[in-house]
Amino acid sequence: MNENFKFKDLKYIRPDFDKVKAEFSSLTEKMKNATSYEDAKKIYREFEAVSSDVQDAYTIVMIRHTVDTRDKFYDDENEYFSAVSPEISPYIVEFYNALYDGKFRNDFEGEFGAQMMRSIELERKFFTEKNIPLQQQEAKLCNEYEKIIASAAIDFNGEKLNLYGVMKFFEDNDRKVRKAAWDKYAEFFAANEKRFEEIWDELIRVRNEQGRNLGYENYIPLGYARQGRTDYNAADVASFREQVREELVPLCNELYLAQAKRIGVDKVCAYDENYVFEGGNAVPVGNDDELVEIARGMYKDMSKETGEFIDFMIDHELLDLKNKPGKAATGYMTSIEKYKAPFVFSCFNGTTGDIQVLTHELGHAFAGYEAMRNQPITAYYSESTDIAEIHSMSMEQFSYPYAERFFGDKADKFRFQHLQEAITFVPFGVAVDEYQHIVYSKPDLTPKERTAEWKKLEEKYMPWRDYGDIDFFARGGWWYHKIHIFLYPFYYINYTLTTMGAMEFKKKMHDDKISAWNDYMNLCKVGGSKSYLETLAYANLSNPFRAGAVKNAVSFAKDILLSDIKKF
Repeated sequence: MNENFKFKDLKYIRPDFDKVKAEFSSLTEKMKNATSYEDAKKIYREFEAVSSDVQDAYTIVMIRHTVDTRDKFYDDENEYFSAVSPEISPYIVEFYNALYDGKFRNDFEGEFGAQMMRSIELERKFFTEKNIPLQQQEAKLCNEYEKIIASAAIDFNGEKLNLYGVMKFFEDNDRKVRKAAWDKYAEFFAANEKRFEEIWDELIRVRNEQGRNLGYENYIPLGYARQGRTDYNAADVASFREQVREELVPLCNELYLAQAKRIGVDKVCAYDENYVFEGGNAVPVGNDDELVEIARGMYKDMSKETGEFIDFMIDHELLDLKNKPGKAATGYMTSIEKYKAPFVFSCFNGTTGDIQVLTHELGHAFAGYEAMRNQPITAYYSESTDIAEIHSMSMEQFSYPYAERFFGDKADKFRFQHLQEAITFVPFGVAVDEYQHIVYSKPDLTPKERTAEWKKLEEKYMPWRDYGDIDFFARGGWWYHKIHIFLYPFYYINYTLTTMGAMEFKKKMHDDKISAWNDYMNLCKVGGSKSYLETLAYANLSNPFRAGAVKNAVSFAKDILLSDIKKF
């Protein structure tokens, strides 16, 4: 492995999938015939190497495709992977069967822990070859949605902008400009509504069929399994959503009432929600490159580990942050296993969101960086999705003492705005989750009925939300913009669960910074080697499903916000 690599120089070679299948089959036979644990472990390492080669090739394709969705080569390769990669699944499951049912299972579990076998059990339990063509259909539909979103070229403010570019104006000082930006944003989704309805309708059908092929009534149990959830279920999540409704909805309503007074309006409309302060929100000081260098300084000051990490990310050009035409309207962190290299993708737009990228996505990346250097098997390089967002959201909180570097004398404004947004986001997040449970459990709903269900959820979790005369959103169309609903089913609740962990870390940092950072480092290093609830316990965090957990987790942040609304 070249230690001096740059991402742009990494070569992509399309995997020979027939060869990959043959290699997996050979390794399966070897595992069945292994005569010692050492031999079995060697075979498993070979399996890891082949798997990583395929995964890394796809990761490079996915990154380069999202960097420029107009690039035909990587668009074609992305489509190819979507079509072909599900065909590998039977070979992977056969290998797992040989390992799980083999005589060295206890040895593997003894060395690598119970989570290894739990994960394999999920793969075995939720796989059937009948789902392969359905997964291929699903991937094709997701790719189409992503392309439509990326294709946005909206005439606004004398420019042709993508969705991220328009969203910048959601924070404009002029209410008329904010409203106009929302109008243009809504127009894009309204213009594509019919095709979005068709894609969504087909996705629900295809996913529910996958669930039924496994003996379930619908997709929901399979959706949970694909998120790696082994120790909680839909009933637990429903109880959490109810806690949010009881505890946070009244608080959010109070915060928006205070905001209306602060910005001089009778009522906060949807197009006012992002405009937190009269005279304008805090905006980062410096251009894109300068902000990255400020972030480098922050991470170097934060700890030895984060300093090493940020140098690695910048020196190897593992950040693609500038907004440009054709770039996918999303943000993410992924990893290239062979190089133990996280990669961060986003679209800067000159708002506070840019700093959240430099803390949130880099929080993900730091956790990946640590896990890849501390965990013994690639299966543990990535934690479960419900844990992953604790890394990112907590890093956002850890960055608060450095806000002056990014915002100058507007740092206090930023801290308040960011904390308010962290809390007010949660009701929306649980609404997204409940919406998905409704539509998959009621597949006969028409597209218009599904949108009506979303409207009901807004009334339940966001009673303050008022779209004025923006008809598309007023009748329930706001959910269309949330890419996770289409591409990553049942992922979104993770942001809300992990907000609780982040708020706990916020209080921990206030009470005992050294202890809090040690807990955070343990959380990052443990990777995916433990289940969700085990990982929480390991990092001294609370179970969010217990009665009163939401109230306890947010109490410190709530006190800060209710005190600060009197200051601003």
